[in-house]
Amino acid sequence: MALVEVKKHVPSATIILNRPDRRNALSRRMMVDLLQAFEDFHTEKSVCAVILTGAGNAFCAGMDLAEMSDTTKQSNAQEQWYHDAVQYKELVEYMLRFPKPIIAAVNGPAVAGGAGLVLACDMTIAGEQSRFGLPEPRRGLAAGLVAPLLAFRIGSGYAAKLLLSAELIDAREAHRVNLFHEVVAQDLVWARAHALAEQCSKSAAEALQLTKKMLNETIGEHLGVLLSAGAAASATARTTEAASEGLNAFLEKREPQWP
Repeated sequence: MALVEVKKHVPSATIILNRPDRRNALSRRMMVDLLQAFEDFHTEKSVCAVILTGAGNAFCAGMDLAEMSDTTKQSNAQEQWYHDAVQYKELVEYMLRFPKPIIAAVNGPAVAGGAGLVLACDMTIAGEQSRFGLPEPRRGLAAGLVAPLLAFRIGSGYAAKLLLSAELIDAREAHRVNLFHEVVAQDLVWARAHALAEQCSKSAAEALQLTKKMLNETIGEHLGVLLSAGAAASATARTTEAASEGLNAFLEKREPQWP
């Protein structure tokens, strides 16, 4: 089974995170395939916008914590964690530089690294059962790479509340604070995203590309530096005793006992 599926419904293309049994958690292999899917649609002239969604009842549960926990047993764990953080950073940066609008069709919970994927998209259509949150501190981790994107999208005040409380918010609250741009019935999420892609297709591709560049590279000129710092913070957090305890507690379905 492909970890990432792609479909074309011109003028849109859809990239589907396809690990429904793991709530579409991002493994290393999956991130490689996801980046490749975006690269494939980069120069596809018939595609004016790309929709990103998840299979099953979740958008994306974030990083594969089982894979992350297994890394603790490796002799090169610190090097691997750094590589993982850089891999995610490069995916997010590619999405921000992608020349076409990316529409997140959020069909369920989008948490941790999954929330970061939503924030790297340009527009977000969410179903009524969707949720959004950054539970990393409850796993002994830091949302270093997602934090700059969150502050860029909605401002640092509410970003601090989400990051420090590790609270999951529902679709209505996410819409209120402009994390979700529209909330629709659960069975209409993709259809509404496709309609938005059709609306984008009426504009000149060059104009859309220049607009994204202005938004994400001019107005967001410091994002690259902040994402690099965030990658370092994320990698460092994974080396701590708290992270080890948090990951074990999550996998063992118990409350963590913080050192």
